[in-house]
Amino acid sequence: MASNTGFTLWLTGMSGTGKSTTAAYIAARLRQVGRNVEILDEGELGEALWAGLGDGKEDRTTVVKRLGFVASLLTRNGVAALVPCVSPYKPGREENRRTIGRYVEVYVDCPTEKLIERDSTGRYKKALNGEIPNFIGITEPYEPPNSPEVTIHSDVESVEDGAAKIFQSLLDLGYMTTEELKIITGKKMKANPLPAKGEKAEKAEKGGAKARRAEESKPAAKAPKADKGAKARPATRAARVAKPAAKKSSKRKAR
Repeated sequence: MASNTGFTLWLTGMSGTGKSTTAAYIAARLRQVGRNVEILDEGELGEALWAGLGDGKEDRTTVVKRLGFVASLLTRNGVAALVPCVSPYKPGREENRRTIGRYVEVYVDCPTEKLIERDSTGRYKKALNGEIPNFIGITEPYEPPNSPEVTIHSDVESVEDGAAKIFQSLLDLGYMTTEELKIITGKKMKANPLPAKGEKAEKAEKGGAKARRAEESKPAAKAPKADKGAKARPATRAARVAKPAAKKSSKRKAR
């Protein structure tokens, strides 16, 4: 029996990386096991989302908030909300993470030169020629996530390979069952429970503190014993200059 646990799968990345293609693939597989699924595609919902807005940073952040609000409603009502959206700025994505809670961030990455090479719309070329202002990745920066649950390199990984990573993460987080994924993938997958984001930081801090205490408790290293047959060398240039002068003085006294 299919689980009714809702979650938001947020796919971020520059235009043309394959976010919508991956979302469509995941949605079809989730429906196989009876999941309620909605795709909130930034491109398809453009008129509703962008009405009265431009391409500036604040306007883009507003769109991300609107998508996040709808995704949170779907998630809490047991729906798997898939959101393929450029969402270039970290603060907007992190705010959605806090608001939604059951949130899985997928970074769909691809080198800019590859995106330009395979762009069938010609938008990258137009942006490079200055015909499209505020184009993310060309005239405006894209801020990649620091620690997404999943990273897909769409220039070298197939849609199926990327989806396998996503399904593993959903299993690890407890948002899907092994029975569901056996139907979807045809094989039994094993969960590797992941600590929450806060737990990761706490464990890292504890590990660092433990290492520091271990280092501090080590006995001080003993200085190597001097070779008895070796003559001591003056430590500074001033000492080297002073030594011959002292010898001359002692010779004069002997006379």
